[in-house]
Amino acid sequence: MREELGEGLKTALKARDARRTSTLRLINSAIKDKDIAIRQEDRGPATNAEILVILQKMVKQREESFAIYAQAGRADLATVEKEEIDILNEFLPKGLSDQEVDAAIQAAIASTGAAGGKDMGKVIAQLKTDYPGRIDFGKASGKVKAALG
Repeated sequence: MREELGEGLKTALKARDARRTSTLRLINSAIKDKDIAIRQEDRGPATNAEILVILQKMVKQREESFAIYAQAGRADLATVEKEEIDILNEFLPKGLSDQEVDAAIQAAIASTGAAGGKDMGKVIAQLKTDYPGRIDFGKASGKVKAALG
């Protein structure tokens, strides 16, 4: 994932794309911050899963800002946020459709042997392992609860 981000930055620099360059530099900065924090734990650099969490957090922050700017009538700032969201989404894995999420939930229930609501944590953990960054767990948890209930 780091290599993909690095190549994207090189391409943006060559194309003189200021928005893309700025966004990719922000991503690299956030990853370096994470690497520094991890160094205190005597571990290696951030894993792809940790980078994925950073990107998802950055998208969520920009979506919140976009909503605030749009509500305040600041189309110029809202456009900037939307462009950054689009750039960040290029590096995130493609999300699953509702049907694929339902199938994944059923597969996770079967593989964990979950039988009721008390096993919801096992199912969610299995989904996070099998589909990192591809499922919105806020929505999926309701579906898991319904499937187990």
